[in-house]
Amino acid sequence: MTDIVDAHHHIWRQADLPWLVGPMQPRIFGPYEAIRRDYPIREYLDDLTGSGVVKSVYVQTNWAKEQFEEETAWVQRTAEATGWPHAIVAFADLAVDDARPQLDRLMRYPLVRGVRMQLHWHDNPLYRFAARADLCADPAIRRNVARLAGYGLSFDLQVFAPQMPGAAALAEACRDVTFVLQHAGMLEDLSIAGRSEWRAGMVRLAACPNVVSKLSGLGTFIHRNDPAHVAAIVADTVAIFGPERCLFGSNFPIEKLWTGYRDLVQAHLEATRASPHHRDAIFRETAARVYRL
Repeated sequence: MTDIVDAHHHIWRQADLPWLVGPMQPRIFGPYEAIRRDYPIREYLDDLTGSGVVKSVYVQTNWAKEQFEEETAWVQRTAEATGWPHAIVAFADLAVDDARPQLDRLMRYPLVRGVRMQLHWHDNPLYRFAARADLCADPAIRRNVARLAGYGLSFDLQVFAPQMPGAAALAEACRDVTFVLQHAGMLEDLSIAGRSEWRAGMVRLAACPNVVSKLSGLGTFIHRNDPAHVAAIVADTVAIFGPERCLFGSNFPIEKLWTGYRDLVQAHLEATRASPHHRDAIFRETAARVYRL
């Protein structure tokens, strides 16, 4: 087995996450009673035991906007105390006129490698996160995403298939920024038409050389770890982007709602078993390059 980098996981404290406090709110990944609690780094490390993972990247978990630096500082302290994670994708509000003051604060933390502000919007309110569908075209967001280049930061891009043309235009407008497409474009419509729209959007994004695709969260819309489903998305994504522009992420503990960590890794490994070269790129090399591990 190749050494594996988990390029997308979360740890959290329940008190810091509004969606884990108070009445149960519908979520994109279904019922989540099992994770309405602290998910500390020690539990994450226990989960990945025996999986072959040697490094990991923490991705922000939507603390209150004004606490963006507190979240980053907490994860940095966790890494200094335990050696995990090895990089941080932090939050910054890129919809403000000038995000540079936020970015200046984030750069105090040595592990920060990128920013995620989730832009996904859907007709289905349960799948909706952003305020509107066209934020990729918002002038303030374009200005601030472009500014990430000056800080050496990537942008973790989260959109649905209908938003992909706009997302590609954003990537083209910010050619010096590396975009990391979350969850392989979040294929949620498994009909023939839905898959066709997703593939067309993925091809459009792949035409931008500064976009890579993260193979993560593939159980989000089916609420299970289905090796055949994983294999189909991995095959299509690798065919479109190439293995050197794909990277693995666990999306734990969300995927813990329906599977174990080693079973999740195994499903992704099986999807790439035909090519050791593909495995090396997807499970280690791309993440190491993108997040400077």
